[in-house]
Amino acid sequence: MFIERNVSLQPLNSFGIAARAALLTRVRGEADVRAVLADAELAPAPKFVLGGGSNIVLTGDVKAAVLKVEVPGRRVVGETARHTIVEAGAGENWHDFVTWTLDQGLPGLENLALIPGTVGASPVQNIGAYGVELQDRFHALDAIDLLTGEVFTLDAAQCGFGYRDSVFKHVPAQPGDFGLAGRALILRVRFALSKQWQPVLGYLDIERRMAEEGVTAPSARQLYDWIVAIRRAKLPDPAVVGNAGSFFKNPTVTPEQCADIIGRDPKVVHYPMPDGSVKLAAGWLIDACGWKGKRVGNAAVYERQALVLVNAGGREQPATGGEVMTLAKAIQTSVYERFGIRLEPEPTVV
Repeated sequence: MFIERNVSLQPLNSFGIAARAALLTRVRGEADVRAVLADAELAPAPKFVLGGGSNIVLTGDVKAAVLKVEVPGRRVVGETARHTIVEAGAGENWHDFVTWTLDQGLPGLENLALIPGTVGASPVQNIGAYGVELQDRFHALDAIDLLTGEVFTLDAAQCGFGYRDSVFKHVPAQPGDFGLAGRALILRVRFALSKQWQPVLGYLDIERRMAEEGVTAPSARQLYDWIVAIRRAKLPDPAVVGNAGSFFKNPTVTPEQCADIIGRDPKVVHYPMPDGSVKLAAGWLIDACGWKGKRVGNAAVYERQALVLVNAGGREQPATGGEVMTLAKAIQTSVYERFGIRLEPEPTVV
């Protein structure tokens, strides 16, 4: 184990915010975590687990010891009568892993292509796109307790998945509660991919592609290619323009609330959900309030997708975390005043 000191976190967060970590060590497996827990300096320090840095907003230097997750590995680990089980190390790039599964002839994750970040972060956020959420394909994960060094396994029910939510985002409200924020580091994640694959369609962008290309039953690879193209057209590449992807969760409302909004704004983008609620497109709400292209300091709303906040100052004059959050709060106020809806940020604010 090697401890790095006074480390710049600017290249380690996709927003490109300038901040530093007092201590940082890289984790490639269980042994590295146990070495941290045995180290006189690191063991008593609070811990901050860092994956791809694609879903965080740094508002200052990180005083906790940063554990940079770099656990490698991709493999098929087994199968059941209905599924093939694949596993990836928590440090693997998510999109590269999705591509690898298709290269192995194992479809099922294609709707989640090009989501930034690492495999280990995917269950924390319960990532989702184009009608598929990670929980729909999840099998189990292995994690290590940051207090005891013991490895444990969780199934889907134990992960407590919700919309962009999981047990890893919550601290215990009282002793005995099963909150794992700050308590666990994910090592490996396994996915169950159906042997009877069916495409998940129904989103307008996908339907447009089907109509344009005259395809009624796209293959997994076609769907993957379309989603990659759609996302690249809408979203800025973090390597070029710093951002944390979709900044706000799409809010859900009752059918009555939706009908009220439609009465005032007939063009509101909305999707009926299986539980009877209605999901609204947060990007549409923000755009309707006139925020596209607006900025606070070097933080701005992306001109092509109002759901994305960007670092308009680049690496040389980066936006601060304070500017990003000031802009975010102004957007929240504006949307609430017009629609009566409170938008929730997706990224973790540090």
